[in-house]
Amino acid sequence: MDAEIRAFVNYLRVDKGLSKNTIESYRRDMEKFAVLVRERNLAVRDIIRRDVVDFLASLYRRGLDSRSVARHLATIRHFFRFAVTEGFIVNDPAMTIESPKMIQNLPEFLSVEEVDQLLRQPDLTTILGIRDRAMIETMYSTGIRVSELCGIRVSDMKMDPGCLRCIGKGDKERLVPVGRQAVESVQRYLHESRPQLLRDRLSPFLFVTPRGKPLNRIAFWVLISGYGRKAGLRKALKPHMLRHSFATHLLDRGADLRSVQMMLGHSDISTTQIYTHVVGERLKQVYKAHHPRA
Repeated sequence: MDAEIRAFVNYLRVDKGLSKNTIESYRRDMEKFAVLVRERNLAVRDIIRRDVVDFLASLYRRGLDSRSVARHLATIRHFFRFAVTEGFIVNDPAMTIESPKMIQNLPEFLSVEEVDQLLRQPDLTTILGIRDRAMIETMYSTGIRVSELCGIRVSDMKMDPGCLRCIGKGDKERLVPVGRQAVESVQRYLHESRPQLLRDRLSPFLFVTPRGKPLNRIAFWVLISGYGRKAGLRKALKPHMLRHSFATHLLDRGADLRSVQMMLGHSDISTTQIYTHVVGERLKQVYKAHHPRA
């Protein structure tokens, strides 16, 4: 099955043009499935529906939730459709398997007050504190993904109109407005912090480490988690919570769903609609707390 997986990964990269992270996610899912296939000494053409169902059941036994199992099934379906097209197999064994029913979890987000508390944590007397404040301001101001944040180039940030050129999933490009405070933080970082981090080195990337390398998403995760603990937030802080907070606060203040979809870079508006449930839940809480007949 290894050869077929390599061909599938190459197809995703060359024909579909998917991002490196997305391709790696597909590859990991298929490698897990391949373990079961090898244990049963099966060739790709010998795999039947029962094998796929058994694999999904094993994921549940490992403690994965329905959303994760559904993602693995989507990967396997994509692989078998590719295998049929390429002539590796005749029949798709995953065609009739239904996706797990998922309980929609509302995204976790910070209140405006918690965001303000978080932004007060970086020490602006240090070059790293100035950088970190600029990164947090940029992520909350634009709602971009952490991978997009780490991939920003200096040329992508347009200070005068206050917008950011962002390359998202599938290498899709979009322009996102950047708030005044985020622009000011980035300008200070560019003048006071970035030259000291780079010294005599050159880098096209906006946010860099003391070694002159672009900051990666794992490093940012560690960084922002530490600031979250320092701020005394009620929940463990993850980078995506800033994106959720961005969307929730916009909708909470009357932004239309289509505009938020465009800024987040969602290809399907149904993905964005989950934030309307968040706002709805908050309205219910206000109603219950203040209406005399609630």
